Amino acid sequence: MTETKITVISGDGIGPEIMDSTLEILSRLESNLAFDMALAGGPALQQGMDLIPEETLEKIESNVATLKGPITTPIGRGFTSVNVSLRQHFDLYANVRPALSIPGATTRYSDIDILTVRENMEGLYSGVGQTLSPDGERAELKSVVTRTGSQRVLKYAFELAQRLGRKKVTVVHKANIMKSTSGLFLDMAREVAANYPAIECQEMIVDNCAMQLVMNPQRFDVMVTTNLFGDILSDLCAGLIGGLGLTPGANIGNDKGIFEAVHGSAPDIAGQNIANPTALLLASAMMLDHLGMQNDAERIRRAIQQVIGEGKSITSDLGGAASTTDYTKALVKAL
Repeated sequence: MTETKITVISGDGIGPEIMDSTLEILSRLESNLAFDMALAGGPALQQGMDLIPEETLEKIESNVATLKGPITTPIGRGFTSVNVSLRQHFDLYANVRPALSIPGATTRYSDIDILTVRENMEGLYSGVGQTLSPDGERAELKSVVTRTGSQRVLKYAFELAQRLGRKKVTVVHKANIMKSTSGLFLDMAREVAANYPAIECQEMIVDNCAMQLVMNPQRFDVMVTTNLFGDILSDLCAGLIGGLGLTPGANIGNDKGIFEAVHGSAPDIAGQNIANPTALLLASAMMLDHLGMQNDAERIRRAIQQVIGEGKSITSDLGGAASTTDYTKALVKAL
């Protein structure tokens, strides 16, 4: 059987620990994955390389998918986010974040199933026009939204909803105030939605959306929005299911995908063998789905649900006392 080669970037902080756990689980699936290890961020700088070495870019380009652990952005002028740089380099325009309740996780809600699709390349996060006056009194930043950029992420959201049998897409905007940028996004949403008559399209202003997510999250199915709004709302959704430790993410382009834990590198607990690898494990399940290995993806999800549901071998952030290693061993047994 031909190997399926994926690029693996462990990251820094707790990244190597949770990546070791994830690769242990993936290796137990007998899905013939081959792991092509690569460096980025702090570990690359420590070896005298660029923040994102050319070798790493080549591996991402040549392999079918990339699994990435958390990476700290070094403090200091001139350093850019590795995450943002990778998205821009490979034109990964759609960020997908599922928020799915896991029985046994302590939360206010028990029946959340929301997919957030966030435009990944434009808006206030594009970095266009960042200036600071010499006296430090005035800072500026441009928000750029294009028809092409809006159309492709909106189309992706509706096609994703259609493929997964979802019934409703909520378009989140602020077109009442940001009439140019958010207005263009909303106009394009209406154009795209007309091509998917079987899917209900709901429009919602972002501040109302935040309130509704807290008051009645069950009304949401798929959300699609611009870059900044998507970043904020997807973290809010993570809070509904127990936090970022249970939330995976995928960055999708036309021919590349980078799958990641969306939480930070947590350097304060690095090396203590207490980090929760669930978010990265769920990201690996998203990667398997992307590669057409749905059965293996479901095996990972069921194992996580079983172990967290039993509550005997869970990490401290979930209310338990298990180490990363103990949790991983419980997952292996559940597989």
